[in-house]
Amino acid sequence: MSNFLENQNWRYATKQYDAAKKISAADLNTIKEAVRLSASSYGLQPYKVVIVENPALREQLKGAAYGQTQITDASHLFIFASDVNTGTESVDNYINNISETRGVPADALAGFGDMMKGMIASLPAESKNIWTAKQTYIALGNLLSATAELKIDATPMEGFNAAAFNEILGFDKLGLSASVIAAVGYRHDEDTTQHYKKVRKSQEELFITL
Repeated sequence: MSNFLENQNWRYATKQYDAAKKISAADLNTIKEAVRLSASSYGLQPYKVVIVENPALREQLKGAAYGQTQITDASHLFIFASDVNTGTESVDNYINNISETRGVPADALAGFGDMMKGMIASLPAESKNIWTAKQTYIALGNLLSATAELKIDATPMEGFNAAAFNEILGFDKLGLSASVIAAVGYRHDEDTTQHYKKVRKSQEELFITL
């Protein structure tokens, strides 16, 4: 745990990446697996994670992210895209996955599936989409922790035009919407932000014990 905390202190929201440094295939797979194993409500994972490597596409996305250089200079760009108006199909797919993974008859899981469908159906469309978008942030948290353990830099980013991202990436046709993104790679030696002391609330200020 001491190494975990040390790595959390080491990481920061990198402002300038070294475009010449790329993440190895093995490390990229570790990051993907950490994201895949993330917790989510009911375990549904109502989102997709799109990894953009194509330089031309990333240049387009940079324009929709107010010209932030992390979009193009980082080794990889992760886009967390939540399901729009998720419904019974995603629940059915999840139930089938549980059945196959655990060797449980799908019929035995019908009650669990009906409960999830009832909850989702009870939500207005806006609330449903807020709920699925929130799940992506849990996965983002796993990405940030995993990259820090690997001494790989990451920048979580909300500063982008989601509608423009959706159009560029064709998310509207896939029933997805860009929720949050993360640039992942290696800090540039000239990024002065890496030398700043981390500023966080003290435990006394942050935590309330009842």
